[in-house]
Amino acid sequence: MCVVLLVLAACGGTDADAGADGEQPEPITLYTCLSDESIQPVLAAFEESEGGAPVDLFRAPTGELNARVAADVRSGGLQADVFWGCDPLTVQALVASDLVGGWTPPEADAIPEEFRTLDSVGGHVLYLVAVHSTDVPAPQEWSDLAASGAVAVPDPSVAVPDPSVAASALGALGWFASSPDYGVDFYRDLESAGAVQVSTPDDVTTGVAQGVYDAGMTTAQSAYAAKEAGSPVDVAWPEPGAVAVHGPVALAADSADSATAKAFFSFVLSEEGQTVLGESGSYPTRPGVPGPTVPDGAPTVSPDWAAIGQDRDAILSEYQQVFGG
Repeated sequence: MCVVLLVLAACGGTDADAGADGEQPEPITLYTCLSDESIQPVLAAFEESEGGAPVDLFRAPTGELNARVAADVRSGGLQADVFWGCDPLTVQALVASDLVGGWTPPEADAIPEEFRTLDSVGGHVLYLVAVHSTDVPAPQEWSDLAASGAVAVPDPSVAVPDPSVAASALGALGWFASSPDYGVDFYRDLESAGAVQVSTPDDVTTGVAQGVYDAGMTTAQSAYAAKEAGSPVDVAWPEPGAVAVHGPVALAADSADSATAKAFFSFVLSEEGQTVLGESGSYPTRPGVPGPTVPDGAPTVSPDWAAIGQDRDAILSEYQQVFGG
């Protein structure tokens, strides 16, 4: 899913420092895969905060985001000051290409160690869960989605997101592929039971809400939003757990001298920024900050991103033999 990036001699980041005599600082540019509903409140709150400034936004699913970065590289340099991804693997590739990294704010100390490196810090978490029609039983285990008759009678109709498009889906694929109880055979079982691949987790949720599918794999944020909007769906956190995928934030290498870019990075991790994020419907990484629904005792599992990075091409190739490229 992550494109191969060429190392740049120079980048085109924006100089976002405040001008002399108290002039309004120039806008910074953010690349992210977060939903508009989540990112826009954060941008508005930052602009109103001390040291804040307008933020020019490019928002797209991870596959399109990688394509934008590759286009920047070909045309002379990364045009973002801050990159907020939806999975560690994408940001690791940017760090390896010297496009981002080299600095994290003091606010990073408040974020759990499993969500941070020397180059990036998790700003949010996505949980891959099961969404299902209220007319069918909730899957108790992930394997129930692939078991004939376990989700719907007589034939289950299940949707899964494309891991080459959605970073969260890649995280789920990586976790299932490495699990001795599942493996890529889990996806073969899904396909044999009539499952179909759609583009994004939101497409899964929409399909279930509209009655096209009985159930599917999506993000908790998307599923709960649909339920709260009145759609006839419910949300399950199947055993052995919802797949947790954190989204790292990183400073562009050529924005290392941008006080405003650093201020934005710090704001995202601050209690204020994380609170705004949680109120917008995303799951914060900062402990103690309220966020969307997590049922008491809900199980979660985490992908081994180092292993996924090493085996990504092989895992995707095996998956695409099941659902196509």
